Amino acid sequence: MKTDFKTVDEYITTFPKETQLLLENVRAAIKNKAPVAIESISYGMPAYQTNGKPLVYFAGYKNHIGFYATPTGHTEFASELSKYKQGKGSVQFPIDHPIPYWLIEQIVVFRVKENEQKFKK
Repeated sequence: MKTDFKTVDEYITTFPKETQLLLENVRAAIKNKAPVAIESISYGMPAYQTNGKPLVYFAGYKNHIGFYATPTGHTEFASELSKYKQGKGSVQFPIDHPIPYWLIEQIVVFRVKENEQKFKK
């Protein structure tokens, strides 16, 4: 798969229409709760930063949407995320089940506050 995307729009358009909608909704959930976050591509996927530090990432796959909120975002919401497949700092939301946008928003709010407390100049 191509990894040298220049924009999040370019990244999203590489997926099937149904997955594009899910990715756009994840993007909207992030931007809704972190409107000042800087959007970019990092590690070949959509990435967001606040206070010059990573906030969250997401990625599309054939069968799931990957969401990456660094280990702290996942630790803080371990109970809510427990029903999803996870790795260190990652969670997989199956695309054939409802995506928990409300939970993504809660994690983003947590990470925004965390970045503000740790890195605000």
